Amino acid sequence: MDLRKKQMRLEERLRELGSVMVAYSGGIDSAYLAYVAHRVLGAAMQAVIADSPSLARRQLADALAFAEEQKIPLQILQTAELERADYARNDAARCFYCKDELFKEMEAERQRLGFEHLAYGMNRDDRGDFRPGQKAAALHRAVAPLADAELGKEEIRELARSAGLRVWDKPASACLSSRVEYGTAVTREVLQRIEDGEELLARLGYRQFRVRYHGELARVEIARAEMAKAFSLEQMDALVAGFKAIGFQYITLDCEGYRSGSMNAVLRVDQIRAAQ
Repeated sequence: MDLRKKQMRLEERLRELGSVMVAYSGGIDSAYLAYVAHRVLGAAMQAVIADSPSLARRQLADALAFAEEQKIPLQILQTAELERADYARNDAARCFYCKDELFKEMEAERQRLGFEHLAYGMNRDDRGDFRPGQKAAALHRAVAPLADAELGKEEIRELARSAGLRVWDKPASACLSSRVEYGTAVTREVLQRIEDGEELLARLGYRQFRVRYHGELARVEIARAEMAKAFSLEQMDALVAGFKAIGFQYITLDCEGYRSGSMNAVLRVDQIRAAQ
């Protein structure tokens, strides 16, 4: 199926749904879904963004700005996943409890406002990945129009680029809790330290990165295309001074570079199966 036909299939799927409340994070998938849903359904769609300490302030500001630029109706929901012991203990199922909290709050709003369906930005490529949040979505009967249209990540980026959306090449950005090593409790203080570290990297001019939290040690992942810059003594001094000021004792640069989901590499097969 060519890309134009997939786009038409997405639009047809949204029309079939009638009205939708879209889980929106500002990432490329949910942003494109919200954009198309608004274009197709108009007032019969509502985007919802969950605000909590696990969402970086930079990401929230950018998500709000994009919605305003595209005139997408947006509601901010305050979620309290950190108050859930199952989430804070940070095992392999953490993402399930986060999305369960989100969809629980969205379901209450959906019923209050009279929308027919909850929708979220899962795409075709996500089906084979380790994403416990999909289990929560299924539990709350949230639909995935992008996946229904067989749209993959790069196809979504191309459609967004063709539509002139500035977010088409926006780097992926999972929640801040995904940076914390499994088994280390997720707290506001830990999340703030990670966010401060990533703000430092952004100020130093890096575009795609992660700060992985290992207690006193910050493991910094930078996209390989940008990594050469980090090897200068000047940059190393800036990284060391900046991360120590934040509160880290040790700073290491991961030689494999940035990669999505690197924290999952330590999970055993049985842990992955149980979380899915």
